[in-house]
Amino acid sequence: MRAAAQWVRHELGRRGQFLVFMGIGKICWGVSLIVEPPITLGLGLLTHFAPLHCWAWVWILAGAGTFTSAWLPFARDRWGFVIASAPPALWAFAYGWAGLVGDYARGLWVFVWYMTSHCGVIWCASRVPPESGSADRPDPVGEGRPG
Repeated sequence: MRAAAQWVRHELGRRGQFLVFMGIGKICWGVSLIVEPPITLGLGLLTHFAPLHCWAWVWILAGAGTFTSAWLPFARDRWGFVIASAPPALWAFAYGWAGLVGDYARGLWVFVWYMTSHCGVIWCASRVPPESGSADRPDPVGEGRPG
């Protein structure tokens, strides 16, 4: 088991590990929206276009795309970060809109929360450089290598 964990850590690097966890989390969140749908206060903008279970599939598919991108080499994995940002950005803007038009008093606060704790974290992680020792992920300046 330890050898498998070391192989995954080496193969994926920090960026890939982040994408794996984000992908699994998004899939779980999407499934939870189907299994036990929450109250949709603040999501009227989204549910105007499609029912919540359809939006749940956006989370699930984004999670699968994010997870899959974890296995791509540095730079090609960037699409995983873009895909990971899509559902929380959609949710953020729906809540923000609801707050602006007065449909959901917490909407603007939830907008800021999604943009910082979800999208902001994803965008910061996308700036992590590849580290030495990762397969197909070049060490940009030779840091961390014995000299």
